[in-house]
Amino acid sequence: MIVGTAGHIDHGKTTLVRALTGVDTDRLPEEKKRGISIELGYAFLDAPEAAGGAGERIGFIDVPGHERLVHTMLAGATGIDFALLLVAADDGVMPQTREHLAVLSLLGLSQGAVVVTKTDRVDAARLADVCAQARALCEGSSLAGCPVLAVSAVSGQGVADLKDLLQRTAASRHRGGDEGRAFRLAVDRVFTLDGVGTVATGTVHAGRVSVGDELRLVPGEAGGKPVRVRSLRAQNREVAASGAGERCAIGLAGIAKDEVRRRQWLVAPAAVLPARDTPRAGSTRMDVRLTLWHEEAKPLRSGAIVHVHVGSQDLLGTVAMLDSGDSLAPGASALAQLVLHEPLGTWAGDRVVLRDASATRTVAGGVVLDPLAPSRYRRTPERLAELAALESPEVGQRLAALLHAAPLGLDLRRHAASQGLAELPADTALPPGTLREGDWALDATHAEAARATLLKVLAAYHERQPEELGPDAARLRRLALPRLAEPLYRAALAGLVQAGRVTVRGAFVHLPEHGVRLSASEERMAQKVAPRLAEAGFEGAWARDLARDTGESEPLMRTALARLAQRGELHQVVKDLYYPQATMATLASIARRVGAEHDGVVMAATFRDATQLGRKRAIQVLEHFDRIGLTRRVGDVHRVRADSTLFSTPGAGERERPCK
Repeated sequence: MIVGTAGHIDHGKTTLVRALTGVDTDRLPEEKKRGISIELGYAFLDAPEAAGGAGERIGFIDVPGHERLVHTMLAGATGIDFALLLVAADDGVMPQTREHLAVLSLLGLSQGAVVVTKTDRVDAARLADVCAQARALCEGSSLAGCPVLAVSAVSGQGVADLKDLLQRTAASRHRGGDEGRAFRLAVDRVFTLDGVGTVATGTVHAGRVSVGDELRLVPGEAGGKPVRVRSLRAQNREVAASGAGERCAIGLAGIAKDEVRRRQWLVAPAAVLPARDTPRAGSTRMDVRLTLWHEEAKPLRSGAIVHVHVGSQDLLGTVAMLDSGDSLAPGASALAQLVLHEPLGTWAGDRVVLRDASATRTVAGGVVLDPLAPSRYRRTPERLAELAALESPEVGQRLAALLHAAPLGLDLRRHAASQGLAELPADTALPPGTLREGDWALDATHAEAARATLLKVLAAYHERQPEELGPDAARLRRLALPRLAEPLYRAALAGLVQAGRVTVRGAFVHLPEHGVRLSASEERMAQKVAPRLAEAGFEGAWARDLARDTGESEPLMRTALARLAQRGELHQVVKDLYYPQATMATLASIARRVGAEHDGVVMAATFRDATQLGRKRAIQVLEHFDRIGLTRRVGDVHRVRADSTLFSTPGAGERERPCK
């Protein structure tokens, strides 16, 4: 269990921790000289069950009380399990007492106690008055009704009772809801040790880590900078593994001290957020459920500049209200988007605290719903429905509700990373009937609607273009479901083909009852050109050459070849240049092989060398593959679509190069 102190400067936080643990958490010379805490301090206390090294161990985080160091206090307060709000009996409730209580409440802390310190300096009447002030102060906060204890660290009065309260709470405490979470630690201190190297410390927010594990440092370079766990200390003990709710010091291999800083996170690779608006790992927009502190004098308005605190991070950002007009009244709650000035590491469920632009007071707090929020369509009914789904209390409920609210499908990898999950949801975790293809999933109702749309658009296409066999698969997607994720579109189309409701011939899609019929003369010409097309090999055959070789007129030959292309029996790579299906399947197989050898990339030069074609013809064939959906043009290269099923039928594999 992690216990955090809070309260006004010089109200006895460090002295109380020393009385409970015997450890002086003021370690810096400047702290000793001035008698105040400047940096976070740490100490530990064994509960009775921990004798012999087993059971619960209590960790203490001693935070600064000075108003200029509230950002440091926030770095320590995020991640604590039990709060001790200190009020000195001789001073009573002071400004930082109120702000620290606001921080604790906005962080959602419901377990804690108020400790009235320095009781040896006042009489009984004054002590009773301060205790009453403390109880009244907590009303309306998350610590309302918490115990109020009178303590003197000098005389020892009440110290044993406080220690007993903490040990009983630690012994009975159960940390639930962490199953399946990826490891995350908010870095709040970095230093070097002889024989160990770089060490980062912080509170483990979720998951478990073991010696030898690979972690990522975020925010930072794309994908997070990789580091390896060399050693571990949890709750001030050497351990082989550490988990959620513990103070942890991680010895890191593969990184220097000046490459790690407070405000960063050490996370399992699965929890690295995919970039949306930035090439760096991290989030620049997050949607949150925001609550304005009830003691604020004015509403919080859209466009307000604020300091955003998450974990040990503090960044500037802008507030955009989503469902409450342009402002949020004191004590009210609403959906909002925080637009950050630089990437920040955060995950769904994290608590966020906002301070005003000048960082002089705490104004609001809330919980992160989506750390990868969109910049467009953020106030649409569909988006608000997704956010309502993300507010469901359980992981499984959130997934089901989000699928139901996502007619364009759900990226499961992005969802798992934003939720801080260690792995993708299994098929058994998805609602019955869910359409899944790779990392994408579509609710059964939306999947059926997508299939119905495909059939409707295809029927309308046949009615408008009765002389054509049908659109190619890529064009059909643009006509029917342009915003649906391509893997889901391919899966929906494959389901219709398997059910016999749609036919795919070559690159073209059509209803089974629809087909392009050839005239007698066209049938005759098709038979005459077939051997010549096969002999043409990878160079293809021109319409004028086929007309000359068969003794047919060029206009009639062009018409017959176009009809054969509409039927899916030929491929027209450029105007008047045709390839038969078998030859094109062989070229496609070569493109796939070249892509497999070069991380999915097919360069014109490598494809040219593999096919022994000229550069111009190789480029023409690759551009045809782009059009029909076998490859995708990205800059100057072509990437093989992993989800494309074109030319994957039996017998369409690579064969020997056809002879001319």
